[in-house]
Amino acid sequence: MKLSNFDYSLPKELIAQFPEKKRDTCKLLVIDRKSKKIIHTHFRDIVNFLNPSDCMVLNNTKVIPARLLGRRLTGGKVEVFLLKRLSDGYSYKTLIKPLRRLKLDEKILFDHGKIFAQLKDAKEKVVRFNIKNSSKLLGLGQVPLPPYIKRSPNLMDKTHYQTVYAKHNGSVASPTAGLHFTKSLISEIENKGVDVAHVTLHVNYSTFNPVKEEEISKHKMHSEEFIVSKKAIKHIKSNKDSGNKIVAVGTTSCRVLETVADKIMKNKNSVEIKSETDLFIYPGFNFKMVDKLITNFHLPRTSLFMLVCAFAGRNLIMKAYKEAVRKEYRFYSYGDAMMIL
Repeated sequence: MKLSNFDYSLPKELIAQFPEKKRDTCKLLVIDRKSKKIIHTHFRDIVNFLNPSDCMVLNNTKVIPARLLGRRLTGGKVEVFLLKRLSDGYSYKTLIKPLRRLKLDEKILFDHGKIFAQLKDAKEKVVRFNIKNSSKLLGLGQVPLPPYIKRSPNLMDKTHYQTVYAKHNGSVASPTAGLHFTKSLISEIENKGVDVAHVTLHVNYSTFNPVKEEEISKHKMHSEEFIVSKKAIKHIKSNKDSGNKIVAVGTTSCRVLETVADKIMKNKNSVEIKSETDLFIYPGFNFKMVDKLITNFHLPRTSLFMLVCAFAGRNLIMKAYKEAVRKEYRFYSYGDAMMIL
């Protein structure tokens, strides 16, 4: 399947630059895969599309303030974006701007020089800090807003770029489908009888990367760490065994569930699963676990857009996206939401 099949036009003014003040007031586009019907409503009404027997799975990862702004000894500005902490505790894989000007072992200064990093591997963009205290280091960081949000982060982003159920530090991008939930809405959903389970997948910055291979099957995904607890496995397995519908909140939850689908169903003792996934879901994929999907509107030519095309069918998704553009839905991380039944 060709990359050009996953392109679409979007006016720049529809790319959301700020979150809604009230999370659940955003628009919700609902797609019924059987009837091909498209419904327009608001996210707070999502409870109407959930059944008491459903099991809703949330990704409870927590976004870390991964963007650090430092200076060279010459005074030049350097941005260090933390991607992954390495085993020694001092070193991180990063994105660095501007990288080409830095020399190996050159110091990048933070907090008036009290904290500094040195470039140790230009190819892998590995830097080593002079401290091991990650909390102190992240205290210098900013909210890592995605590149299509053309502004600096503010106080609102500290809360609104984080889900209300975020628990485990590790993501450098938010699992944005979950941003629309409020604690009261989750309570309303649970009161209806919906079972709620949590998995953890730490979102990598590569989530924003476009697919570049013209034949998409050749694309290689970056791996992301995940954990599915004993409690989550027990809830998910019992619901699936009973024929209940599994509702994935976000492409991250979806990828975790499909990665471990066989292991969950064969896991009699509900043993915790901790691993990494590089699962690439595109049209033709056989979904074994997920029955309904809650997601945002995604960038063209990305693995996220291909995943929703795989789940609902490319033609139906293209139709829905065109209608969303016509009705001026807000797109991407801080944008409106979609539910696929």
